[in-house]
Amino acid sequence: MMTPELLRTMPKVQLHCHLEGTLRAATFIDLARTHGVALTYRPHDAGPFPVDGPLADTAHPYAFKDFEGFLLTFAAVSRSLAEPADYQLLASQYVEDAIAQNVMYAEIFVSPSVWRFFNKNIDMRACMSAIRQACEARKSDGIETAFIVDLTRNFGVESAMQTARLAVEMQDLGVIGVGLGGDEAHYPAELFESCFDFARANGLHCVAHAGESAGAASVRAAVEMLRAERIGHGIRALEDPAVVRLLVQKKIPLEVCPTSNFLTGVAIGEAPHPLVDLDAAGCIVTIDADDPAIFRTTLTDELAYAAEVAGDDAPLRFTRNAIDAAFASPQTKTHLRERLASFSPEA
Repeated sequence: MMTPELLRTMPKVQLHCHLEGTLRAATFIDLARTHGVALTYRPHDAGPFPVDGPLADTAHPYAFKDFEGFLLTFAAVSRSLAEPADYQLLASQYVEDAIAQNVMYAEIFVSPSVWRFFNKNIDMRACMSAIRQACEARKSDGIETAFIVDLTRNFGVESAMQTARLAVEMQDLGVIGVGLGGDEAHYPAELFESCFDFARANGLHCVAHAGESAGAASVRAAVEMLRAERIGHGIRALEDPAVVRLLVQKKIPLEVCPTSNFLTGVAIGEAPHPLVDLDAAGCIVTIDADDPAIFRTTLTDELAYAAEVAGDDAPLRFTRNAIDAAFASPQTKTHLRERLASFSPEA
């Protein structure tokens, strides 16, 4: 039986984790105070608010009610990250927390277009360099990291193309791909086809959030129009059996984040998570924590839930899927499989 301690020590892989969403609550409060910004964000804020002002809740800085509330919380966190030193601290704490859970490999989302939106003069390459340095400093502890640049739907196609160009320019800093996050319901995947074509032509992998706040058609568009190699979330594919068959036939892995889906209202908390039906249908399921600090969860917690609803073998099985789905080199994948097998002799 997979006890909590066994799950904590089990070697793990992260494929769907937003770096900004790993910011510890206490660090968020400190950074907000340092930069004089509120702990909450509204799109029409006239300007910065003091951290202890009417829009602050230091007791529950990550409280929200729905998917829109989560996006605004993510925005508030991003606004508090104003300079390269902040990103170095963020990455240092992320990797410390990841090592404590025995994460051996991670492909981490970063959102430079969001950084630029809140801090117009920010040096994005310097921030990415600081993130890379912080992660590389802990490589000897057995964790390897790479980065996927999120194009962020909300800012439109022109911004997405600008960010795709930036991603291409930052491959020397460990960037291996582009993703598409943000407001899926109002900014459909097909708008960004040219951005993905550009990124792919310049050597980057392509993934996309889909089937989270929009339905199965969003998943189909991500697969057929963006040619996404993995789908973030994807759970609403179940609304159309033909889309589920498409995922199975094309062997498109799904990056499933149960607690995220429950807290944003995408999945119903009283029932088993849709990962059970997706797994039963033959989809390639991987498990992650999305924005673990904001959702007050960990990858270990998510794998424990997977074991509860999908069987005791689920954590190992889904981690094997994650190794297969990763964009790591064949040599790295062999090493990851060996580490996982050494944890479980029957693997």
